[in-house]
Amino acid sequence: MSLDLLSSSGTGSLEPWTSPALYWAGMTRAIAEVSGPVAAVNLDALRFNALDLVVRASGVPIRVASKSVRVRSIVDATLAVAGYRGILAFTLPEALWLARWHHDVVLGYPTADRAALAALAEDEQAAARVTLMVDDLAQLDLLDDVVSPAARPRIRVAIDADASWRAPGLGHIGVRRSPVHDPSEVATLARAIVARPGFTLVGLMMYEAQIAGQGDATGSGDAMVRWMQRRSSAELLDRRGAIVAALRGIAPLEFVNGGGTGSLEYTASDQSVTEVTAGSGLLAGHLFDGYRGFAPAPAAAFSLEVVRKPAADIATVLGGGWIASGPPVASRQPSPVWPPGLKTLAREGAGEVQTPLQGESARGLSIGDRVWFRHSKSGELAERVESYHLVRGERHVGTVPTYRGEGKAFL
Repeated sequence: MSLDLLSSSGTGSLEPWTSPALYWAGMTRAIAEVSGPVAAVNLDALRFNALDLVVRASGVPIRVASKSVRVRSIVDATLAVAGYRGILAFTLPEALWLARWHHDVVLGYPTADRAALAALAEDEQAAARVTLMVDDLAQLDLLDDVVSPAARPRIRVAIDADASWRAPGLGHIGVRRSPVHDPSEVATLARAIVARPGFTLVGLMMYEAQIAGQGDATGSGDAMVRWMQRRSSAELLDRRGAIVAALRGIAPLEFVNGGGTGSLEYTASDQSVTEVTAGSGLLAGHLFDGYRGFAPAPAAAFSLEVVRKPAADIATVLGGGWIASGPPVASRQPSPVWPPGLKTLAREGAGEVQTPLQGESARGLSIGDRVWFRHSKSGELAERVESYHLVRGERHVGTVPTYRGEGKAFL
């Protein structure tokens, strides 16, 4: 099923999700005839998010982070919207698959997948469409061991430079990614890449996770987070500019990529950046509720049926343990959002086969009723189901397969 994100339901309510009772009741009516666990995407909410990301990027092209979607038709529909260009993939097998249909696929992480590297080296079209991410010459050595430069087309590569903040007195703030951080380190790596046969250096990526992936409106500690982000932003603005200036003297870069859903405004304002990345903001897992600068619509959600009532104020749904990756904290659990006021039990949480939910709203739930949950990290919901049910207004308008539904499990 092809999707058009520029059309709306025309129901009169432009942002129904601002009224939870209206929104979730409409979602429930839309899937009333569907049995079992249901993962759904509200197309009006998806449209809102896609266009809002374009506004936030202020004219800087947005590369779609496929790991935060994992539904090919939604990636395709997003790329059809003006303001989006290219894909940031998360594994090389996925990038090779997507390159059948798309001309610009950048791998967001280094790879050691020898079979996939061999497939890339044997396919001239894929080699022209896929860009590998590297931060160490050993990654080039691995590819040369798989297929020698003389026996393959030139391979496009981009450098992943560390965007974390090395704060005086505090140390490393951000995620642990690339080993190259300073302009001199990145330039040294770039010169070595350019000097090697069989590779073409085409881009730079710097992902500022401490800004893009850290909410600044989550409760206690927000003041410290905002202080950190201000200081880190200022440091990164200068350092990234110096890195880009050095690289442009070594190779004609096609792109300089940065940012994520949580930092579009900041990253797009950096004159050294030519494109930003976003993906989570399209489907909007609940991790992205804790930001001051934007309020995404809850476009993706899942619904489970009540199968038990162990107590008057407890309703148990079948399934629910769809935990997101990351540190094992409460924010990685799915959040029950409708009916309101439900919470998981401290000693059980969201379970593999059942999830007890407690609260006054549970008293009104009966066997067979539905509870809506929002997943924490947007793309990982697609790993649990073979298809998303599509809702427009209060109507069920079709289904689209996830990666899993297309028989793909990349990571």
